[in-house]
Amino acid sequence: MGSRAPHVLVDTTPAKTIVVYRNGDQFYVGRKFVLSRRRVATFAGLLDQLNEQVAVPFGVRRLFTPTRGRPVRELDALQAGGKYVAAGREAFKKLDYIHIVPRKPAKMRKLKEIKPVVHCNINVPSRWQMVHRPSRQINVFTNGRLFIPPVKIIIPKFSLVEWNCVLATIGEKVFPLGGVRKLFTMNGHLLDDSKDLQDNHFYVAAGLETFKHFPYWKCPRVPGDVQQKYTDIEKYSRRKKKEDPKAKDPQKHDSSPPKAQDSVFYAKEEKKKPKAEPLVRSGADGDVYKAQTPSGESQGAPEVKEDLDMTVEVPEDQKPAEMVKEVQVTQSDLLGFEGDGEKEDERLYEDNERKVTQVRGLFPDSVFSSVDRCAFLPPILNFLDYCGFELRS
Repeated sequence: MGSRAPHVLVDTTPAKTIVVYRNGDQFYVGRKFVLSRRRVATFAGLLDQLNEQVAVPFGVRRLFTPTRGRPVRELDALQAGGKYVAAGREAFKKLDYIHIVPRKPAKMRKLKEIKPVVHCNINVPSRWQMVHRPSRQINVFTNGRLFIPPVKIIIPKFSLVEWNCVLATIGEKVFPLGGVRKLFTMNGHLLDDSKDLQDNHFYVAAGLETFKHFPYWKCPRVPGDVQQKYTDIEKYSRRKKKEDPKAKDPQKHDSSPPKAQDSVFYAKEEKKKPKAEPLVRSGADGDVYKAQTPSGESQGAPEVKEDLDMTVEVPEDQKPAEMVKEVQVTQSDLLGFEGDGEKEDERLYEDNERKVTQVRGLFPDSVFSSVDRCAFLPPILNFLDYCGFELRS
């Protein structure tokens, strides 16, 4: 029996590396592909792999050699390290594919920071600072609290558009009574616009209360030149107050201390009112109703004198009071008044008995025996008076 050739289970064919370009693209740098029998078994599988990684219009359908444009249709025709051109259904376009080299990106020029020319020592925010640092960096004190150091706050660019946003940003780190409602300079000048803010300056945040004039610039965190500036301003203001005579007068006349003057527990001295000037008589004879110079019509006319017998009615409140004498009632007068009262009662009683006697003569005795005569007499008298009967006296 003849010897049988050994069966090879593993494919020992080495993998091939090729470079593929894109048809008609002079700027496309070739791409490397590693072809192995395990992954790419057929030529159609190779075209599918190229189609995934090389962007060709309508997909990769053919391969050409780069120099002469000959088509390649089998895997065995591919050479290791060879270069090929992938194309779709269009014709081959002749280009120098082998010498396409990737271009290096152009170097970006570094933007140099333009610094302003310094002619003096004045710190003015220039344009280059606004471009590179649009935000504001300030230091803020709390109103009336010297022992609290200033807080460094960075206000971003978008917060500088509205003043309320600036106050809200400051209120996140500074806590005066009632929140941040106002912003002052250290000498008490009120700010109302973000344009007045300057970098690395010191300000005082206050709430609803008024600004408290304290030497905030004496804080050790304030630079020396700023301290000297505000110290000179304070000396100048004191000197101006001393030279002003109007400022001295209240201090001389007011003997009480200023705290006593402002306190509600001290009575304030009333201002003396100027005395009213006496009225000047304008008339010729001292009467205000008489004209100083008579008119032309009244000149030469005789004066009419008042009648002495004419009576003038005077109101009751303007009449002179009269003395009224008190009437003294004696004991004899009181006894006489009582005696007259008794006599009048006796006379009325006798008259009443007389009338009863006359009425009894008109009616039977049985009427008076059953009825009280005091209750029966008045209606009887009224009836007789109505009928026209007259009782004799």
